[in-house]
Amino acid sequence: MPTSAIKTDSALDLIFRGARVAGRGQPVDIGVKSGRFVAIECHIAAEAPEIALEGRAVLPGFVDSHVHLDKSCLLGRCGHVGGGLKGAIAAVAAMKRDFTVEDMHARGASVLDKAIAKGTSHMRTHVEVDPRVGLRGFEAVAGLKRDYRWALDLAICVFPQEGLTNDPGADDLLVEALGAGVDALGGCPYMDTDPHAQIARLFALATRFDVDLDLHLDFDLDGSWMDLTEVCRQTVAHGYQNRVAIGHVTKLSMLPPDAFARAAGLLAQSGVAVTVLPATDVYLMGREATHGVPRGMTAAHRLAREGVTCSIATNNVLNPFTPFGDCSLLRMANFYANVAQVGPEGFSACVDLVTSQPARLMNLRDYGIALGNPADLIVLDAPSAEAALAGIAEPIMGFKRGVQTFSRPAAQLLYPETRSQTALRPDQPTMPQPQKRAV
Repeated sequence: MPTSAIKTDSALDLIFRGARVAGRGQPVDIGVKSGRFVAIECHIAAEAPEIALEGRAVLPGFVDSHVHLDKSCLLGRCGHVGGGLKGAIAAVAAMKRDFTVEDMHARGASVLDKAIAKGTSHMRTHVEVDPRVGLRGFEAVAGLKRDYRWALDLAICVFPQEGLTNDPGADDLLVEALGAGVDALGGCPYMDTDPHAQIARLFALATRFDVDLDLHLDFDLDGSWMDLTEVCRQTVAHGYQNRVAIGHVTKLSMLPPDAFARAAGLLAQSGVAVTVLPATDVYLMGREATHGVPRGMTAAHRLAREGVTCSIATNNVLNPFTPFGDCSLLRMANFYANVAQVGPEGFSACVDLVTSQPARLMNLRDYGIALGNPADLIVLDAPSAEAALAGIAEPIMGFKRGVQTFSRPAAQLLYPETRSQTALRPDQPTMPQPQKRAV
């Protein structure tokens, strides 16, 4: 298989020297032309602006498959501080009547600024559409999609947070938003008086407008029943395999091994993907327990081993559902590995849960560091993605379609003048900074 789409003496716009790419034993050079990867070789013999990475790991950018930009950054504006899913939903429901397009755009922009600087290159945001907020959230997020295209591809998923069949007017608003153009349709069956009727209606709308489905589902710890089965059935009935995702699904965390295996098999066979939201799931679930508190977080890596497309994602940032967050998917993957008790042998799979797996979930056809794909990449301050996960090594620079989007110089210790640099222990070498060798 050829390693380059062009002759090495052809003109390039940019060359990354000494990049560590997954699946390659030695560092490689990466050539970019017209915003796309056109050469990946041991050495590129061409004249072009260069960036020396000196053996640092590169990734095609993190993929955040489940975020809520419209209700982010509400701490200090909301009286709900006790946790719990129903309370969080009620608190935001009371506030969103007064949300303005400008306010939602500003709060969403603050999240995107953080996410980009933490290495996210693709994102799917869920946007509430109902009679209380109308289409204001959709309008705000559509603006963000346009404004941030320079650094991040933002997909919009509209959904009814507070029910559908039991919320007059919500259906008409969803149809209007779908007609205006969205990337996916979501739902929240557990908030509906007739969950299966909502699921059926969502499939009808998704097939009518030819959009993917992404549902909030089975968000509690009662493993005795699940709407998952109905979603899988409807997926097969509508020929929608590999176009449906379900988020949270915390019920799966309470299943014994045999029941978990059956659920995993059903998901894999029906082509239904799963997104786990570690920060929110751990924060909200099990609050009624006085001791032996369950984690409430489904084991995405175990599902992935059974052939289920899985991701882990941010969900909420600084609001009643999740009153913390820095938009770092690397930190989220590290947190997930801690809670799920994943050891070093599973670190690579955890990186996949914030890169290649959510890219597959979102049906991103041109994701990855490969010839012909958009030149999207981030540079990690570590020799491998697994090492970056273990140490939560910061991304130090990022590129979108070959154009740099952020930089973060690695930390440099400022030793006292009385201490010689030779006092550094030999097992703690300083890591050189990436240098542009040409402008």
